[in-house]
Amino acid sequence: MTRTSLHPRRGSMVAVVMLVVAALLGSAACSAPDSTPLEAKNLPWEKVLEQARGQTVSLWMYGGDTQGNAYVDRTLIPAARQLGVTLRRVPIADTSDALTRILSERQARRTDGSVDLVWVNGDNYASGKQAGAWLCGWTASLPNMKYVDPADPLLSKDFGVSVDGCEAPWHKAQFTFAYNAARVSDPPTTFAGLLDWVKAHPGRFTYPAPPDFTGSVFVREALLAVSGGPNRVPLSYSKTAFDSVAPKLYQRLRELAPSLWRGGSTYPQTSAQLDELYAGEQVDMTMTYGPATLTDLVAKGTFPAQTKVLPLTDGTVGNASFLAIPSTSGNQAGARVVANLALSPAQQAAKARPDVWGQFTVLDLDRLSPTDRAAFTALPASPVVPPYEVLARNAHSELSSAWVNPLDEGWRASVVAGR
Repeated sequence: MTRTSLHPRRGSMVAVVMLVVAALLGSAACSAPDSTPLEAKNLPWEKVLEQARGQTVSLWMYGGDTQGNAYVDRTLIPAARQLGVTLRRVPIADTSDALTRILSERQARRTDGSVDLVWVNGDNYASGKQAGAWLCGWTASLPNMKYVDPADPLLSKDFGVSVDGCEAPWHKAQFTFAYNAARVSDPPTTFAGLLDWVKAHPGRFTYPAPPDFTGSVFVREALLAVSGGPNRVPLSYSKTAFDSVAPKLYQRLRELAPSLWRGGSTYPQTSAQLDELYAGEQVDMTMTYGPATLTDLVAKGTFPAQTKVLPLTDGTVGNASFLAIPSTSGNQAGARVVANLALSPAQQAAKARPDVWGQFTVLDLDRLSPTDRAAFTALPASPVVPPYEVLARNAHSELSSAWVNPLDEGWRASVVAGR
């Protein structure tokens, strides 16, 4: 069984990669080209289309997401071909692999780099922005941005870092727990209640080890819960804030560990491994950033037939994924055309189908024509997953990306090694 996080991947080598990135940041500041695009940002869109024709755009994205790969190969690539752009999907193990390549090419002053478009968000976006890896100020020129609500907070900041026209929105995500209702008769209704449920049902729950993307967000959700809610943890990171709230978090997770699967002696290394445990009924819950895919997983018999979404009244974190163009790309016009295409109502509706990819749209449906809106309202209702509006009720924003690595490293030192 293969299923993975529906977000740009953060893998187990992230700490090593960030050391490489840090070294590149220092040299990039004095030796790299600036991020001015080869094609003027304010060109009429017809001129952008003209420049894009015949270009080959390399989209670097996590290769382990089988549904995402199939969507790009079967739906997005043929549509790009109709516009005269050859779209090539480059599978990678971790989004930081793309960032490392971009920074290396930026250091070498490349203007014909091997990366033209990246599926990105979070700390990879923030690190790249700091290093000047991304082309900025181009997204306002995309014709399909007219369908996006400029006041939508999930699309104006990426893990607390301003988007600033450096990345185009691609889809939304909502962190969600799922449970097997055939085994769980008393589902918790709050995150704090979930932690209590774990202690009351030893061996029936676990979570992926950070820095897995899904395991990392579980730790951040636990931080908010044990701290008294999202308003008690500042969005912006500081060592003072970390030292104030992290000890209570790690103490709670250490106390929880003996009640986890295998007594907390080991953790799934990826969200896919957690899903395998859930599919095999070794645990009673799993978690995902892409809940819309649960419908297809149940229909195919991969997940238990009685899989339900866990409704937490205090809400969970919501965010978005984006497409960014490296400042080193030599095919920036083609990359802009693909990013605009990916924002089109037709592509967004296709991508939202559970049997295609099951991703939540970034478009404001009130801005669409009646015909385009009908494609979304015609999406099949799920017997497993409630509508996005229900899932996102009481949702809270991501903490700043600067929180991610300290929390992940602290988890390993204080929870795994500290037991």
